[in-house]
Amino acid sequence: MNQTNHINPREVAERTIAMEAEALKGLSALLTEDFNTICNLILKARGRLIVSGIGKSAVIAQKIVATLNSTGTPAVFLHAADAIHGDLGMILNFDVVMIISKSGESPEIKVLAQLIKSFGNPLVGMVGNTDSYLARQSDYVLNTTVSQEACPNNLAPTSSTTAQMVMGDALAVALMELRGFKSSDFAKFHPGGSLGKKLYLRVTDLYLHNEQPKVAATASLKEVIVEISKKRLGATAVVNEQAELLGIITDGDLRRMMEKNNLIDEVTATQIMTVNPKTIDAEALAIDAMEMMRKNNISQLAVVNNKQYLGMIHLHDLIKEGLI
Repeated sequence: MNQTNHINPREVAERTIAMEAEALKGLSALLTEDFNTICNLILKARGRLIVSGIGKSAVIAQKIVATLNSTGTPAVFLHAADAIHGDLGMILNFDVVMIISKSGESPEIKVLAQLIKSFGNPLVGMVGNTDSYLARQSDYVLNTTVSQEACPNNLAPTSSTTAQMVMGDALAVALMELRGFKSSDFAKFHPGGSLGKKLYLRVTDLYLHNEQPKVAATASLKEVIVEISKKRLGATAVVNEQAELLGIITDGDLRRMMEKNNLIDEVTATQIMTVNPKTIDAEALAIDAMEMMRKNNISQLAVVNNKQYLGMIHLHDLIKEGLI
């Protein structure tokens, strides 16, 4: 392999991106009524969507299966080579089968397509050659033809696999909308990691683990400082006898007050507090609390329920959970 020092890698990258982007621009023009039919077929199927391929197309098939499963469409990956060597038993009577191939002429693909037809399962071909054996055997076709690979030799699957992946995403998103798949449904399939937490973690899951800093409206400055220091949340709520929130006092409020007021022995909580502070409901999503803190450039929020003060959620709680 000869090395050419005059090649600019960034220019190669820019050319590759431009070529693949151009390939995708033409993809929507290849959509036919088959796309609608395929979506409805999968939506109404009593079985699953079996997705198969070989080589690079098999890798794309696995990604499409992962996307479908996480968005509410039951799907299973079946490698084409494994299928014709014993794994065909994975396909059940009510399953829909989709085979992905650029050429549609690979030996394993041709054998598998013929076997699927003999089983009687609906066959969808995602193929880059509509005159191929796979296209002719398929009941429905998703055309992913590209004019040229981004590879300088026009050989390595690049633009073609990008087109396959995008077509798979289009299928998954269309099925999501047909199912009325919501963020709450998405959370059921993504309980782990920061993504899952953004979708299901609520304020009540966090604030209950914190102290509940609060002082009466008549509390002295010393009582306010002791409460903030003791509860370690950088603030305290000011409440009335019914535990209703009247205001909030932060570390910053104390510093600003002491800079301006010489008669600190006479100061009470009501004179320092911020009236009508930013609050959040206990059942709100933690991600909403994070957005409110970010938007208002604050580090904590009072948690309330019908004006009743329940506690406080701090920016550190969100950091600890990996939301930031």
